[in-house]
Amino acid sequence: MSGSARTDRLWRWLTLAPALAVLILLTLVPIAELVAMSVHEIVWRSGESQWRFIGLANYVALAGDQLFGAAIVNTTLFAAIGVSVQMVLGFFLAVFTSRAARGQIIYRTVFLLPILMPGIVIGAIWKLMYNVDFGIINQVSGLVGIPPRDWLGEQSLALASVIAVNIWHWTPFCFLLLLAGLESLPQEAYEAARVDGASPWQELIYVTLPMMLPTIVVTLVFRLIVAFKVFDEVYLLTGGGPGTATEVISFSIYRRFFTEDRAGYGSALAIVTLFAMALAIVLAVTALQRRRVTA
Repeated sequence: MSGSARTDRLWRWLTLAPALAVLILLTLVPIAELVAMSVHEIVWRSGESQWRFIGLANYVALAGDQLFGAAIVNTTLFAAIGVSVQMVLGFFLAVFTSRAARGQIIYRTVFLLPILMPGIVIGAIWKLMYNVDFGIINQVSGLVGIPPRDWLGEQSLALASVIAVNIWHWTPFCFLLLLAGLESLPQEAYEAARVDGASPWQELIYVTLPMMLPTIVVTLVFRLIVAFKVFDEVYLLTGGGPGTATEVISFSIYRRFFTEDRAGYGSALAIVTLFAMALAIVLAVTALQRRRVTA
């Protein structure tokens, strides 16, 4: 290896070293700490933590944890329903905005407003709107003869109510990414489709969707990651209740750490969740790469 090649290689490592150090410090070290905690029982005495090695007992206990089982079901429903609706709404809002002849800036500003609000503000606003006594939702439904409902207090309605808030909050995120993807598509494909006599619907199905697939997959993966980590909306609106109606994985982990003081068991929950999300991301990326190869 020549001297210049060694210098280039050394320079590359030197420029990457700060980023690698930050990655190790802020990502790998906390994960290693979680793994270590997950195989211990941790108790606090006289202001100090005492660790007792218990092996895989915390992971074995997960199988019989009914609260965590309810959290898995609720989180899966929350992510599947919420993200699906957000993707569909975000896509059609993006198509509408990209094709609007006038007012594109106004549309984009209005559609992006929900995602700009802090979570605490969103929780306060929607909790007032859902209020059974004076909430605007019950007032409006009363005008058409629908009796008032306790949207956050009934088990059959609580999860759907939280999902509705999440859809309102995060649809702008999908809209923004999908709009960026739409505006980057080559116009030559549309011109060729119009020459062949394609209708707007045919353009959407046979031109736009195939070219937008990579952007759709990336947006979907991002949203699923965030949806599976949902915490603030559940904490602010329902606190996981009524019963286990809105218990989600992040809230279960929070309970174990800060309510039940079971740091080792909470760490095991966190590790299992992290592994499941990482596996889902790998499968999605692999499927996208295979499609690119076969396309």
